[in-house]
Amino acid sequence: MLTDAQIRKAKPAEKDYKLGDTGGLYLYVTKAGSRIWRMKYRFAGKEQRLIFGPYPEVSLAEARDKRDDARRQLREHKNPAVEGRKLKMMSAVSADATFEKVARAWHEVQAPRWAAVHAADVLQSLERDVFPDLGALPIRDIDAPTVLATLRKIEKRGAVETAKRVRQRMSGVFVYVISEGITDNDPAAIVTRALKPLLAKGKQPALKDVAKARQVLIAAEASAAGPITKLASRLLALTAVRPGVIRGATWAEIEGIDWDRPDEPAPDALWRIPAARMKLVLDRKTDEAFEHVVPLAPAAVDVLGAARRLTARMPLILPEQRSPIIR
Repeated sequence: MLTDAQIRKAKPAEKDYKLGDTGGLYLYVTKAGSRIWRMKYRFAGKEQRLIFGPYPEVSLAEARDKRDDARRQLREHKNPAVEGRKLKMMSAVSADATFEKVARAWHEVQAPRWAAVHAADVLQSLERDVFPDLGALPIRDIDAPTVLATLRKIEKRGAVETAKRVRQRMSGVFVYVISEGITDNDPAAIVTRALKPLLAKGKQPALKDVAKARQVLIAAEASAAGPITKLASRLLALTAVRPGVIRGATWAEIEGIDWDRPDEPAPDALWRIPAARMKLVLDRKTDEAFEHVVPLAPAAVDVLGAARRLTARMPLILPEQRSPIIR
């Protein structure tokens, strides 16, 4: 077994030589004067060699620790040389794997599974709430307190539900890098119970009486809302579609009305809502069989006629009030 005194006294000779320790570890002394720690072992019936580094940069104690790690890997039927190369590759990848870079790669993989609106919302939430704080950090260096501090900022502005959604998305990013071998920890999962609970919501009132529903419409008409909002409220009542579908309605979706003769009856008027705009699972959004066809009553046609006078040259029937109205 070697000692530090023996190693310090080891001088170069006419030929390279070895000073053996134990467990396959030895000091390789070159004729140029270098002293390098090496380890000899057998794997799959073949003799192989590891290089641990030069002495004194790698001390005798450190060399023995490295030898012990290699022998442990051998007991686990792993090749220490291969494991070492894998570790170097992972370290190189990890150094370049910032949270933003990895999150964008994760989003690119996931986006085809989502509706376009949802995919855009996910990326926007990361760009707004996560990347400013964590985007430039190596993902291996991000721990649970760092994640929680970012989510606390979202909570402080009163967006408790948003904080929970962002946490889920961050967790998805960490699971992605775990599968890539870049890290082995998901700190976003750990902080789940540290977030504020959602406020209990009371029961939402439901109008089951026609007279009461009529009063709501009357109140909307009497409000200070703009004409587009009031027309949207009427069309919503007459078609019973989702509010989001009303907001995205386009003139191209309306059929059976001759806009050159808007005062003529339109008994075949209908609204053909593409499946892509309906609340469906992704694989049905491209299937025409799942488009939603809404027959338009004369009152609904009248609403569209009133909107036509305001937004005929715009793609949306009922654009936001902030949008300029082209007459």
